[in-house]
Amino acid sequence: MTDMTDMTDQTEETLSIREMCDAFDVTPRTLRFYEQKELLFPIRRGQRRLFTRRDRARLTLILRGKRFGFSLEDIRQLLDLYHMGDQQRTQLARTYDMAKDRLGEMIAQRDELNSAISELEDQIAWVERILNAPAETQNAAE
Repeated sequence: MTDMTDMTDQTEETLSIREMCDAFDVTPRTLRFYEQKELLFPIRRGQRRLFTRRDRARLTLILRGKRFGFSLEDIRQLLDLYHMGDQQRTQLARTYDMAKDRLGEMIAQRDELNSAISELEDQIAWVERILNAPAETQNAAE
């Protein structure tokens, strides 16, 4: 039988789906999707979902991972390493390796984007020169 104080403590530590949405600026659909993908494990009470501190910590990591461009499968693998029993050393080491790889990819993407921006700026400047040139110069150029 469950002790009532345990239930009270558990209730105080949980958030409803609406409270989670407000706290993390996500939609209920997002939370249900992460639950379906087995990234979050809320307590089910009938139709209600109650999210624990563990769910909140996991959602923080999920959102951070998504922001950094990790796939949900990558995120799941990292979250699953939490309970390895080695004080998260395996999880931290794998996170470190994946983060270094992702940082390299992001730097390469930034460099490509900077190059494209520079080229586009050059093209815009070229068009501006043509549009701002006197009509006689434009006719002579043709």
